[in-house]
This record gives sequence, structure tokens and C-alpha cells, in this order.
Amino acid sequence: MEYAEAGGARIPKLGLGTWQNTDPEQCTESVRTALEVGYRHVDTAQIYENEAAVGEGIAAADVDREEVFLTTKVWRSNLRRGDLQASVRESLDRLGVDYVDLLLAHWPHPRVPVEETLGAMAELREEGLVEHLGVSNFTRSQLREAVEAVDAPVVADQVLYHPYKDQSDLLAFCADRGVALTAYSPLARAAVLDDDVLARIGRRYDKSAPQVALRWLLQQDGVVAIPKATSRGHIEANFEVFDFELTDAEMAEIHDLRGGLGMRLKNRLPALMRRVPI
Repeated sequence: MEYAEAGGARIPKLGLGTWQNTDPEQCTESVRTALEVGYRHVDTAQIYENEAAVGEGIAAADVDREEVFLTTKVWRSNLRRGDLQASVRESLDRLGVDYVDLLLAHWPHPRVPVEETLGAMAELREEGLVEHLGVSNFTRSQLREAVEAVDAPVVADQVLYHPYKDQSDLLAFCADRGVALTAYSPLARAAVLDDDVLARIGRRYDKSAPQVALRWLLQQDGVVAIPKATSRGHIEANFEVFDFELTDAEMAEIHDLRGGLGMRLKNRLPALMRRVPI
């Protein structure tokens, strides 16, 4: 396993994403399987409605809780002081744990000051219920406000990032401030499966296009990836990305991928979501 060091946190660079993994038995089994395969990072959220299943998967695996880097996220309706603390305690109950390693504000809210949200999160950190603080879907300017809003380190910004989504500006800011960037939907919702460039590069290493896409992300300093997977085969395949290294030329070639019009439109969805004041 490789790690990203940020603000005192040591984050496993590959984690298991659980967005849309809503079948309880399937979710529990996928988490248990991933931990047995070697994953040590699991990502969930209040809005995913699978925290209980994730917690059961962690409990079922033959891995000590202290070895698992567990992330959950506070939904937008719970970003006010008081609401936030209460909702996180409910998350801990559902997860069946005493603390989470990383707590993220899931989306910025135009009507809730980031100082209030991060301040409430910092109080939970002082109580020992949260190890580290972070945000999700924050732009560069929003991340700057978050970093300056609280004395505790903001260790991660979880955003949409894959070979067809340029995050150069945000990455530069994260590197400057010592913040990790966690890539969700790192396989572009399966779009990388049919990518000729990724497939061609993969043939040089006996790897698939998705494995090359993940390697491209993990090979970047400070970048973490959390692909969703439910079957043992996909979980194992995603984990088999630490035994090869892309050249500088290959990294640059993948960086220049952009995808078609449909992909560019999908890449705009987070920007639209940030403007919705709910």
C-alpha cells in the first residue's frame, strides 16, 4: 500500500468507495472482502444510507479497527452547529465505531458559513470522535476559505477526478497547502473501460485500462483514489496497481485525455450542485 501524508494524517492511497452500494448484504460483503484483500481505507457518507452495512463489513473482517482508515461525510442538511454534532454521533452509532478517521463536509452550502461547519467538526475532533477533518466537492477558492476557517488541519478535499477531468489548479493548491486530493469516480463511471489509449498503455504492463487509470491517479503526489467495486474480481483487480509504474511520457499522455462532449457535460455536474441551496 502507498500513502498520502497530509496534516498529520496518513491516508492509504487506494480506498473502497461505497457510493450507490445500497444493498446491505452486498455492501457488507464488499467491505469485508476488500479488507481481506488488503485495502485499509473505506469511504462512506450519511447520504449513501449504507453506514450500518459498512460498519458490519468492518466488524466482519479479520482486521483490527485501528488498521482501517474510515471516512464518512456530513450531508448538507446537517452542516449547522448542533445539527452536525448530532448527525455525526448518529453516524458513529450506525457504523458501530467510537470514532472516524476522517470526517468530510460533503458539499459546500451557500447559506451555511464554512466557519460554522468546520468549527463544529473541530469540536468533535477535540472530543476524540473524529481524527481528521476535510471537505468534499470544494473548489480551490472554497478550499482556501475552509483551510483559513479553522485552526485544525484540513487534510483532504474529495472531488471528481479521473483522466477526463482536469484538476490541475486544485491539485496545485492542495500541494501548496499540504492537503490530499481524494478522487471519487476515478474510473469515470466505467468510461475508461473502452479507452484505446489506456488499453494500449496497459498492454505494456499486462494491465487493464481501469488499472492504468488508477495507477495514473495514485502515481501523483498527494492523490488518493476510492473506486467503487462490489465483486471480488473487481475489488482484487483495482488493488493490483502497486506492481508497476507509468513513465513520465505515459503520465502526460493520459493527462491530455479529455473525453467526448457527454463526458464534459458530466464533469460540470458538481459545479451545478454547488449552486443548489438545499
